[in-house]
Amino acid sequence: MITHPNVKINLGLHVLRKRPDGFHDLETLFVPYPGIHDVLEIVTGDDYSRTLAGLRKRYGTLTQAISPDGKLMITLARKEGVDWDPLKDLSAKAYFLLAENYKLPPMKIYLEKLSPVGAGLGGGSADAAFALRMIAQLAGLSLQNALLAAYAARLGSDCAFFIYNRPMLGTGRGEILEPYNLDLSGYELEVYVPEGIAVSTADAYRGIVPKLPEKALRDILAQPVESWKEDLENDFEQTVFAKYPQLREVKEKLYREGAVYAAMSGSGSAFFRIKKN
Repeated sequence: MITHPNVKINLGLHVLRKRPDGFHDLETLFVPYPGIHDVLEIVTGDDYSRTLAGLRKRYGTLTQAISPDGKLMITLARKEGVDWDPLKDLSAKAYFLLAENYKLPPMKIYLEKLSPVGAGLGGGSADAAFALRMIAQLAGLSLQNALLAAYAARLGSDCAFFIYNRPMLGTGRGEILEPYNLDLSGYELEVYVPEGIAVSTADAYRGIVPKLPEKALRDILAQPVESWKEDLENDFEQTVFAKYPQLREVKEKLYREGAVYAAMSGSGSAFFRIKKN
């Protein structure tokens, strides 16, 4: 089974308050962006992989690991190399999480990481959510979206969104989701990823001051797109721009090139722009 986990962008991101559990309450609109995606293949037992030969040809040496019980093998491929333990990849964690409650057959995961790391696009979260669905299907589990989303939320705050993979208002840590009818007809959405800059979530939160916005996100999104430049904010831009001033220049450049609206996605460093068709 092969899928293509796509990334997301955040239309507005307000950090409202710090919670007793150490997390923050947020409000944001998650929007899927299919233009950037990974390639994820999962097979059971000794089934043949349709992607492995291509991965070896394109990347040469691959990063692989086998779980201590021998039930999961994971293979990762990435142009920049893999500097994390494959068994701690969110796609592997998806297998281990479901294995806590269900009898799963041995599986092999092949993940080609094409989405950028540390860009605020949620590529790893997408891998986790897509893997949950694929593993459940391969194991013959009939799990509804609500249950899959609950599992996904245990893997990461924005993982649950990718179970639904349509525009969703996110509150709480980002795991409380509500469908939203986003109409961008007449506009074009593009994502831009600056090279050589990865922003950690810890860096993005460092120094941030939670606050309630003057306008609720839902009310801002109901305004004409041309008004978003004045009202629709990503609160992480303040702390991220302070550490990476070159990213502020990226945003300014996108506006100079004709964007109606431009913003950083998530905790950065990727940006998106909305232009009229």
